[in-house]
Amino acid sequence: MTTLFTSHDDCLNHEIAPGHPENPDRLRVVNKVLAGDRFGDLEHFEAPMGTLEQVLLAHPDDYIKTIADARPSEGFVHLDADTVLSPGSWDAALRGVGAITDAIEKIVDRNFANAFVATRPPGHHAETRRAMGFCIFNNAAIGATYAREKLGLDRVAVVDFDVHHGNGTQDIFWDHKDLFYASTHQMPLYPGTGAYTETGVGNIFNAPLSPGADGVDFREAMNEVILPALDAFKPNLIIVSAGFDAHVRDPLANINLVEDDFVWITGKLLDAADRHAGGRLVSVLEGGYDLEALGSSVGEHVATLMSG
Repeated sequence: MTTLFTSHDDCLNHEIAPGHPENPDRLRVVNKVLAGDRFGDLEHFEAPMGTLEQVLLAHPDDYIKTIADARPSEGFVHLDADTVLSPGSWDAALRGVGAITDAIEKIVDRNFANAFVATRPPGHHAETRRAMGFCIFNNAAIGATYAREKLGLDRVAVVDFDVHHGNGTQDIFWDHKDLFYASTHQMPLYPGTGAYTETGVGNIFNAPLSPGADGVDFREAMNEVILPALDAFKPNLIIVSAGFDAHVRDPLANINLVEDDFVWITGKLLDAADRHAGGRLVSVLEGGYDLEALGSSVGEHVATLMSG
């Protein structure tokens, strides 16, 4: 079986004011890299449009209505200082929901070995009732809940290696013992959450990294905190919140990872999926704001997924 790659051009229409780091060029770079000869065996799919029923798995109706009502017919509407709606944002956000739920279905049906989902806006900062940090709907959390409630998987894990803590996923999972969230991230840094002491109902595992940390520190955090907890949880599906902004080149943080670190953790998560989940793993793009580093890191991540 091969690796699935899913995206949609609607996600390019989530327009952002000039100079914003989360801009359409991020997705263009990813698409260009994954169209290269190295990825000839990658199966490309257009993401379907997600449904409001799927969004409701992680966000209440009044929140969804607030976002829908805020959509501009032109220009920009700011949901917070960093999070913007433009005329194309609604469709882009729903494509992200459709992309991850469709990818999970295909993995559960054994049509593909694993999947990489590249859509924007990203999702892991979106809390139950709050858009923030460039994020509108929480794709990873929606996907995890969809897998449990619609596809019958009992235990779903999200492992997040974005340089920013996924406060939204943690918020949505907080009281749900059958949903697991683990994160490495720089601390202190936006959004200010992600301490070791934030544990939910024993299902949340944070391993914050100090500014200036490198691959040795990252691997230690994964080996000592997150990977053992993941093994103890024994997930039926692993979702990866794959942010590449911990790369040494990235302008928004101060962690010094390189491509080999992303290769290493991708391999470790594939091994965990093989042990516990029949290989079921879906990776979804979160951050990464230096275009060169994003392209090379995504390339190595997806190549590792393809190698199994």
